[in-house]
Amino acid sequence: MASALLSTPTFALQPAAEQVALSTNYITNFNFLNQYLPDTYEKEFERYGNRTIASFLRMVGAEMPSNSDQIKWAEQGRLHIKYTNCTSNAAINTGTATFTVADAGVTYVAIRIGQTVMIQNNTSGVFNKAIVTAVPTATTFTVAYYEATGQAFAVSTACTVFIYGSEFKKGTNGMVGSLEAEDSIFSNKPIIIKDKYAVNGSDMAQIGWVEVTTENGATGYLWYLKSEHETRLRFEDYLETAMIEAVPAEAGSGALSALGGVAGGSEGVFYVVNNRGNVWGGGTPTSLSDWDTIVSRLDKQGAIEENVVFVNRGLSFDIDNMLATLNGFNGGSPAAAASYGLFDNDTDMALNLGFTGFRRGYDFYKSDWKYLNDPTMRGGLNATAGTATGTITGLLVPAGSTSVYDQIMGKNAKRPFLHVRYRASEAEDRRYKTWITGSAGGAQNSDLDAMEVNFLSERCVCTLGANNFVLFRYG
Repeated sequence: MASALLSTPTFALQPAAEQVALSTNYITNFNFLNQYLPDTYEKEFERYGNRTIASFLRMVGAEMPSNSDQIKWAEQGRLHIKYTNCTSNAAINTGTATFTVADAGVTYVAIRIGQTVMIQNNTSGVFNKAIVTAVPTATTFTVAYYEATGQAFAVSTACTVFIYGSEFKKGTNGMVGSLEAEDSIFSNKPIIIKDKYAVNGSDMAQIGWVEVTTENGATGYLWYLKSEHETRLRFEDYLETAMIEAVPAEAGSGALSALGGVAGGSEGVFYVVNNRGNVWGGGTPTSLSDWDTIVSRLDKQGAIEENVVFVNRGLSFDIDNMLATLNGFNGGSPAAAASYGLFDNDTDMALNLGFTGFRRGYDFYKSDWKYLNDPTMRGGLNATAGTATGTITGLLVPAGSTSVYDQIMGKNAKRPFLHVRYRASEAEDRRYKTWITGSAGGAQNSDLDAMEVNFLSERCVCTLGANNFVLFRYG
């Protein structure tokens, strides 16, 4: 009959009467239940430094409440009128001509009888000046040329036309018709952002302290709430990165279906600037002529005097190197090199090899953007290539505020170019909600044997005057 006593688990280790290392008393499992306790550091080592990346919207934006599902605003259109795709039905040297306007989105021309226009051939650059004598249809107008030689270009040639004034005979009636201000209506919708941290009641009964220095500047000891604190920091980062990266859910997309078929997503900063702003597709502008191209584009937009360029490390170095060559750094002279970045250097002084900004038509202030450098965020994309299509290297943001017509408020309002709108009312503020549920840690509102810390926000970002922004990317 077999023994009912199992061979395992076997007997415990045999302690020796003397301090002699024997095979029977050698302990291989070093844990906190034996006498060989390890020396431990109670302070957590910060090997990654400050891990948070939220700072961008704090620097350039503001937050303000809204009680609607949708934010709408109107941005000014151009004050003056110009058409770039106009063709004449008349032959060269003809004294009069009728032009057809084929610009995209134009359903009627804002040109009236008596106005004077400049007409230039898009290819050769030759031009005429003329007075409008008739507006036969919604997209055509007839002119009489001031030049005796008549039309300076051939029939059906693409031309650009803009109005520069008007002229009338003595004793005639006034201008026929009037023009209404042209506004562009834009909108965005808030999204709901959530997160949660949970710890069960049993783990809360085992107290283990860790000394930490947190990213928000607090120092001290944390117990099981160490992970809760990091969840909070992560959620605060997502409040910003969601506003930067958000895109609307397109019709027929899987995201739209997952969100119940209602309008999903939101228009983040990158999405708006990609679609309505200016895009530098060469990655990083490395020369003064590159920046001259950007300045020329800004001249055609809002011409905002001060701008902040948020850059990754590559673009930051390219700007520094560009300014250094202008400062004589590449001349080979030690005296010239010493003036790079920090003037009046001596041999014992640390040399500043960076610039914080420059002026070229407008003021440009350079600021490193940690989000574009962090390897766990955009800094880790295309890490080996660095120049792959779609890699974002920086964003130019106009400083200050602009005046828009807020359709919800029903009046003009001054708003920062970038700002966040969050859902709020007298009864509910959804800017940053946090609450505790469960039956542990002081919470007594459910039968769950745990403590859950919940986070929620409902918000969207409004990018006003996107035509004044520049996104730097490859491709």
